[in-house]
Amino acid sequence: MELIRAVQLLKLNSVSTAWVDAVWDFEFTHTEPLDPVIEEEIKEDPDVFKAVYTQLLTFSNEDEDNTQSVWVVFGENGVSAKTLVAVLSYFILSAKAKSPSLEQRLCGLQAASLYLLLLKIPGSVANKVYHQILFDTCLNMPLKCWPQDSGKKRKKDSLKSSQGDPKPGKRSKPPKKMSDEMEIDDDEDDEEEGMYFSAQDLLKLREGVVLLVRTLLRLLEKFSLRDKPQSADSCVQLFTELTNFEPVIGDLSFSQERNVDQLESLPELSYHGLGLLCSTIHGEGDECRRRVFRKLLYVILMMKTQERSKPCLLASTQAVCGARDHAILFISHIVDEQREATLPLLRILVQHICHQMVEKSEYRASGAQAVGKLMAKMPCQDYAAIVKWVYNYSRNNKVAFRMFALDVAMVLLGQSERELDDTVDPEMAVFLSHKFLVHNIVYNHRNDVSPTVRGHALHCLAQCLELGSQNATKCVHELFSNTGAQTMLDSARSEQTLKRRETGQKSALTFRTIELTKHKSITTTHRSVMNTSLQNEETLALFKKHVSDPKTNARKSALETVMSLLKHGVISCSAENLSILSERCRDPAVSVKKKAMQCLMDLLAALPENREVQEAWLRGVLPAVMDSESSVQEKALECLDHVVITHIKTQGKYRDGDTSQRLAWDLLGLMCEKCQDLSRYFSKAFSVWAPQQKFTPAFVNSLLSHTEGERAAAAWLLLAKIASCSPKLNYGTVLDTWENTIRSPVVSVTMTCHILSVMGDIASNLNDDTKARIVDDLMGWLKTFSLPLEVISSCVDTLVRFGRSDNTQDTLGFLDRFCGELVSVCESYLSSVILQEKGDMDINEDLLVKHLYTLGVASLHCPSKVGKRIFLLVQSVLTPSEQQVPAEGNELPASQPLSQFKPNSMPTVVRAHAVITLGKLCLQHEELMLKYLPVFARELEVGTELAVRSNVVVVMCDLCVRYTNTVSRYIPNISACLRDKEAIVREQTLIMLTNLLQEEYVKWKGALFFRFAVALVDPDPAIAELCEYCLVDLLLKKSPLMFSQHFIECIFHFNSYEKHKKYNKFPQTESEKSKFSLRGLQNQGKRFRIYRFLLKNFTDEQRFNITSKICQDILASFVDSELPLDSQGSELLADTFDILSLKEMKLTAISGQAAEEPQEDEMAMAKAVLQVAQKKLVSQVQKRNFVENVIPIIISLKNMLEEQHSPVLKHLMAYLQVTMQDYRSEVKELFAADEQLAAEVEYNLKQFEKEKQQEEQQQMEKQLANFIMSPRQNSNAVASPAQAANVGRQTPRGGFATPLHAHANKGPAQTPKSSDALRRRTYAGMLTPVRSHSSPTVFSTGRGKQIGRAISTPQASINEVTFGEQVSAICNETRRGSKGVEEEESVLHLMSPEQQKPVPRQWNVESPLVQKRRTKKRI
Repeated sequence: MELIRAVQLLKLNSVSTAWVDAVWDFEFTHTEPLDPVIEEEIKEDPDVFKAVYTQLLTFSNEDEDNTQSVWVVFGENGVSAKTLVAVLSYFILSAKAKSPSLEQRLCGLQAASLYLLLLKIPGSVANKVYHQILFDTCLNMPLKCWPQDSGKKRKKDSLKSSQGDPKPGKRSKPPKKMSDEMEIDDDEDDEEEGMYFSAQDLLKLREGVVLLVRTLLRLLEKFSLRDKPQSADSCVQLFTELTNFEPVIGDLSFSQERNVDQLESLPELSYHGLGLLCSTIHGEGDECRRRVFRKLLYVILMMKTQERSKPCLLASTQAVCGARDHAILFISHIVDEQREATLPLLRILVQHICHQMVEKSEYRASGAQAVGKLMAKMPCQDYAAIVKWVYNYSRNNKVAFRMFALDVAMVLLGQSERELDDTVDPEMAVFLSHKFLVHNIVYNHRNDVSPTVRGHALHCLAQCLELGSQNATKCVHELFSNTGAQTMLDSARSEQTLKRRETGQKSALTFRTIELTKHKSITTTHRSVMNTSLQNEETLALFKKHVSDPKTNARKSALETVMSLLKHGVISCSAENLSILSERCRDPAVSVKKKAMQCLMDLLAALPENREVQEAWLRGVLPAVMDSESSVQEKALECLDHVVITHIKTQGKYRDGDTSQRLAWDLLGLMCEKCQDLSRYFSKAFSVWAPQQKFTPAFVNSLLSHTEGERAAAAWLLLAKIASCSPKLNYGTVLDTWENTIRSPVVSVTMTCHILSVMGDIASNLNDDTKARIVDDLMGWLKTFSLPLEVISSCVDTLVRFGRSDNTQDTLGFLDRFCGELVSVCESYLSSVILQEKGDMDINEDLLVKHLYTLGVASLHCPSKVGKRIFLLVQSVLTPSEQQVPAEGNELPASQPLSQFKPNSMPTVVRAHAVITLGKLCLQHEELMLKYLPVFARELEVGTELAVRSNVVVVMCDLCVRYTNTVSRYIPNISACLRDKEAIVREQTLIMLTNLLQEEYVKWKGALFFRFAVALVDPDPAIAELCEYCLVDLLLKKSPLMFSQHFIECIFHFNSYEKHKKYNKFPQTESEKSKFSLRGLQNQGKRFRIYRFLLKNFTDEQRFNITSKICQDILASFVDSELPLDSQGSELLADTFDILSLKEMKLTAISGQAAEEPQEDEMAMAKAVLQVAQKKLVSQVQKRNFVENVIPIIISLKNMLEEQHSPVLKHLMAYLQVTMQDYRSEVKELFAADEQLAAEVEYNLKQFEKEKQQEEQQQMEKQLANFIMSPRQNSNAVASPAQAANVGRQTPRGGFATPLHAHANKGPAQTPKSSDALRRRTYAGMLTPVRSHSSPTVFSTGRGKQIGRAISTPQASINEVTFGEQVSAICNETRRGSKGVEEEESVLHLMSPEQQKPVPRQWNVESPLVQKRRTKKRI
């Protein structure tokens, strides 16, 4: 018989019975070596196992007529099944040895297939062929025999490629600490190092694996694993691992019933096996299906499960992603086939996908898509239940959870909205709508405490408008509708709740339903249906706050959201709303600037015909061409080129239907009208493009074709910018236009100026006759004095450019001739007006202004033609003629008695232009400057006319550039205008002084810095914001020590304290002192606003040094009696202690909290470790400085204040309480020299903790009673000036400066900052401990009740303890069920340090040794 002959090749009769018994005794975990002779005889035929397999296969097919059983055949021929199994196990276990050869692997696979085939043959169980350990070993054979190094190599390559290519020729070093996706067990891989398998070898191994898997599948069709859970787990593990063993050609189909032999790829075979395991043959209930779903969970998550370690991420390769998609399809198929049995498991699977999701965006996006596809298979009731669960999940305090909830919501919004059916409970119907997802998951995370979640929520809100679903768009519209919208559930989150201590979480969860009510959720309120009206203005205010978010990514997401809202008409495209985008083009962060420009580009592309959008685009993009960052400049130039320059075509090719062409000309038209102030940025762009030879003759000719008609102004604007750098122009067209212009009245001032600019650019290329004719035209035009002032200036500039030549003398002669002629004409007119007998009754105001303006412009080019008589004429316009103007040829008096510009009958506008003209004359004549400079200074002080004072500021600052040393003496007079009654003068002064400081024409001397600082609290918020921008973004970069060098003196100056021998000693007039004084209680808020601003821009080194300097220069001066402790000294000292208590004084290395955001890369992790070490080191240095330099001064000062009963003592105590929070456990040690002070500080800190708990309890009770959270905290009676400054903080500044933290809308349950709360408590009268034995009851939230525990004593070892965070004001819910048990207080009532401590009770306790001695004596 063929079977027996094949079996005899295995030499079973030669194997000793003892060896077989030993194999079975070891239960196939270990085998003694087989006789080498027998082993070699078996291996002589490499296909021995295949031969036996082929012969046995006929006995395993039940459909064939088998006349006899194989077991009977074995018995009749003396073949022992026990020996056969032992020999097969030997070859199976040999393949699992260290570094098995190819032959061993092939023999092992074939032997395992043969063993599984034996199990399939009826009667295998009765003949005791089945053994669980051997069966499980066979299941592990495919993974053990396949070379692991190839898979490892592929994985390493994919991971390496995701990290960046290393430098060629240089071996990259492996990272010291691998992240989760790198956690790979390399032990087995190291064993195979050095082995090589050819393609043919791998093909043979694959055939062996396929044979084994097919045999297993045939076995599972009949062989039940109902009572073999471990074997079932091994099968599921094998099939799961093989799902991504090799790529699948084509698409997998699970709906067709196919035979095992028809399945070719291993993934197909694997899913067929998983489908078999889900059948009822392998067990009742859902245990087998639960195993399958649990293993496929990690395939969907793209993770690899490992024994004795947590799952690790796999690199997102094509094979891994394909396996994920196949797993989702398979689960969907199983749910369709076994709907009722698998729906509960499907819900659990979705929950575990959410619960085990990681932070990485790529994996989150993949997981969200998987959740969406799986939820599509759910009926409405289950769908609603999962949405409800996701809502609770979105309020978890893990950032990754909240991020993933947003991703899931976006995927669900992309699907069709579910319709309500009869199977859905009424209370669950709300969860089916898209409105719930938008309002309660996406929108409610806009104020999340995590900037990452905050930014992602805003990004998702913007994406809602881009979805094809009309429901999602409608829901967003409802949020911003004037009628208001309704948020269906309360998802308010407080920062305090988010910071609760988290318990440890197991890495591997049981595959059961995850109840978030028992999980760590960030909310404590019950679910309730709420109606919250969101007015349009309030919602927009929130988004304006987000645009100024401290975090860069949050600002970028907010910009994207605002752009989408504008783009889809959710909010109107008003100038105010569009300014949100345009102002962010000047954000401090480069990425935000680029994002803002991109948003403007997208908005302009969507709304190209909207004039407001066009203007916002210009005001956002054009100024960026002068940005300090080159990449931002390049982005702005790219936008400008793409939108404007590229679409300039000839007149013949222009089409109104072409939106791009029309948009380009509309933008240029705006540049000529409403946006003329952006012209210099436009010129900067062309100066950058000029060297690139960007403008070809064809482009210039295209522009010239538009110089007539409705686009003429825009065409001349471009020609004016490129004429100086462009190829040869068609001068005929330009000259023809000039002829038409000169013969017609000025219609467009802007276009006329551009034409004159082009004429000046081409002057050098014209012949002499043409030049002479044009010069005559210009002179005739100017002498009419009918031109607008802007055209007069352009005409004179063009005239000067026509007079330029290589010969300097010829140029000077030309200017003296023509400009001198203009000066002479103006002089004659002024003489006729000023010397007329009728006085100023018939003055033509407009004509007089034009003569004055022309005189000033022309005199700059011909100073030799300006006589002294002209000086007196201009002066006469400003002041009444106290003496007659001398006739021509007479000498001007040596000294003119002039102290100021006295008012006369001349109109203000004439006098204002006269100041400008006089300033231009002074630029060319120093003796005139010396005479009139005091007059200008006096006018700033006593002048009443706004226009005159404003122009005087401009003139004096211009003179400072020309005569720096002389004018610098009058800088105090100029800086005094920073407190002018008119806002325009204050703004003009701020801008001009900033320019002088930038160019170093003016130094920070005298009171200049302090007057600049006063502008920070200007009544006009726009001026205050401009001052912040000037100080931080312009001046501080040039002088980094500017703030720290002046800070000490700021304290003296703003308190008007002049008794110090060193500080605040610069000269000031009484009027200047009164203008800039911020002394007194009414100005505390302003003072501390300045202090906070300065400190916020300090470095840690400067903060450390300034603290020491304050102690030495201020506090020590009072201790040493250098400064008297009078009323002024008390105010100064109180300010000093409040400054030291500010949170801005704390070093960022110490006060900076640990980042909540997960760290994805090693650099971020290393940075975090470095920050911890730095914090520890800096804390030790600061503590040493505090002990050695500060505490002795504080103790001495406290004794002095107590002796004088000074009210400053409460400020000192508040400072100590704020400072000692960092040294909570070291109070007695630090204040060993003053035990009374140590006791008071420690007591007050404990009282503060109790008050904090009371505030939390009141807030929580109010919240639970009303289900509505108050939008703002009770901030009455702000006693501390620092607290008042914090409460009265202005709105976040505009786009010019660094955004500020916005805490106003953090949530109703937010606790006050500790330093402010401490000061508030101290100022409320709690200077000394209260002698009271009663205190409110506060229950611990701990599991076990601890009696007699002080509120500051932790229940257990608590990491990162902060006061009050481990104590809740809510009673423990577990106590409600107890009956007859009185709730006892768990807070110790602390006694006041002022009370005398009771004598300790004498306990009657004796030592056992004493008792023993007494007993001996008695005996």
